[in-house]
Amino acid sequence: MFNTIGAFFSLYLAALVLLTGSGLFNTYMGVRLTQLSVSEIWVGALLAIFYLGLVVGARVGHKLILGIGHIRAYAASAAFVTAAVLIQILVDNLWIWLVLRFFAGAAMVTQFMGLESWLNEQTENEQRGTVFAFYMVMTSLGTVLGQIVLTYFPQMNYEPLVFVAICSVMSLVPVALTRRLHPALQVPAPINAKYYVERVPLSIIVLLIAGMVTGAFYALAPVYGLRADLNSEQVAVFVAVSVAAGVLAQWPIGWLADRLGRVLTIRINALCLFLLALPLVGWLSFSYTWLLIFSAAFGVLQFTLYPLGAAFANDNVDPDRRVGLSAILYMVYGVGACVGPLLVGILMDRWGSHFYFIFVAACGALLVGLIRPQKVTGDHLSQDAPTEFVPMASVPSAAAAALDPRVDITSDISHDPVIEEESEPVAEATDPSVKGSPASMGN
Repeated sequence: MFNTIGAFFSLYLAALVLLTGSGLFNTYMGVRLTQLSVSEIWVGALLAIFYLGLVVGARVGHKLILGIGHIRAYAASAAFVTAAVLIQILVDNLWIWLVLRFFAGAAMVTQFMGLESWLNEQTENEQRGTVFAFYMVMTSLGTVLGQIVLTYFPQMNYEPLVFVAICSVMSLVPVALTRRLHPALQVPAPINAKYYVERVPLSIIVLLIAGMVTGAFYALAPVYGLRADLNSEQVAVFVAVSVAAGVLAQWPIGWLADRLGRVLTIRINALCLFLLALPLVGWLSFSYTWLLIFSAAFGVLQFTLYPLGAAFANDNVDPDRRVGLSAILYMVYGVGACVGPLLVGILMDRWGSHFYFIFVAACGALLVGLIRPQKVTGDHLSQDAPTEFVPMASVPSAAAAALDPRVDITSDISHDPVIEEESEPVAEATDPSVKGSPASMGN
C-alpha cells in the first residue's frame, strides 16, 4: 500500500494544496461578504456559479487536456485560477466576481481532471481502491486544512485571497516536477442519459438532494455561524468540524449500509438530518460547543449521502455501464450544488438565517418520503450486487469516477447504444444488501 501511495505522492500533494486554497476561499467568501452586509443571495450565487463552472467546464477541460497534455492544461488552469483570485483583490464588483467564479470553476475542474485521469490511467485494477481512498482523504484533508488556516486571518481582509493565490501557484510545483509518465486520455463518448434516469431514478433523487445540501453548506453555513454570533475563527472551526466528521464517518456508514441495506440506511440518514435540523430553526439558542456538536453530526449525515446514493445506483446498473453512471451522478450532484446555494440564499435573505436549517430539514423529510422500500423492485439487480461501498470526496469531480474501484474502464460499454429491452422504464432493484428481501416489491 505504501509503495502505491508513494508512487503518486506528487499528485496527492498537488490535490492537497489545491483543496486547501479552495476550502479556505469558500468559507472566506461567506464570512467576508456577510461582514460587509452583502445579501445572502449573492453569497449563494457566488458558490452556485462556481459549481456550474465545475459541471460545464468538465467537457472543455477534457478537450484541453486531450489537446495539449496534462501538465500544460493543469498549468494553464492554475494560472487562470490564480489570476481570477487576484483580480478579486483589485476589482470590488460582485458582477465581475460572479463571472470570475464561473471561469475559476471551469479551470479548477480541469485541474481535478488532470490529476484524477492521470491517477486512473496509471493505476492497476487491484490498486484502484487504495489509490481512490487515499485521494479522497487528501482532498477532504485539504478542505479541513483550509478552514484551520483561515483561523489565522481574524481580520478577514484581502490577505486570505493572497493565500489562496499562493496555494493555486504552489499546487503547480509537484505536478511540474513529477517523474510520472504522461498518460493517454480517451475521447469522451456520448452517454445515454435516458437509460440511467429510467434505471436508477431513486439514486438520482438522492444525488440531487445531496448536492443541494452540500452546496448550501459550503456557501451559507458560514453565514449562519456569523448570524449565531460566532466570530470568523469560530466559523472556520464550525465548517472544519463538519467536513472532518463527514470524512471519518464514511467507513462506518459504509459498514452499516452493507448490513442494513442502502435504502434503509439512506432513510435513517435522512430522518436524522430532519430531526437534528429542527432544534436549529430558531426556536432555541445554543452555545459554541453545542453548535460544534451539531456541525459534526450534520457532517456525518450530509457527506455520506453522495456515497450512499452512488452505492445504491451501482447495485442496479450493469458493471459494463458504470462509467456512464458515474458521469450522470456527477452531473446531477453538480446541478444540485448549483440550485442549493441559490435557493437557500433567497430564503435566508427574505426570512432570516434560521431558514438554512429549515431547508436542511425539508431536504431530509423529502428523502424520507421518496426513498422507500415500496418503490424498488428486483428487476435490474446487477450480477455483482451488493457492490462495494466507496467513500467519496466532499467535492467530487468529473474524472474521479474513473478511479472508482467498482468501474472497469477496459470493459465499459457506456458509449454503446442501449437495446430496447433495457430502456423500458423501471424502478431500481430491491436493495441487495438486505438478505431475504423479496425479488419484487412493486412501485
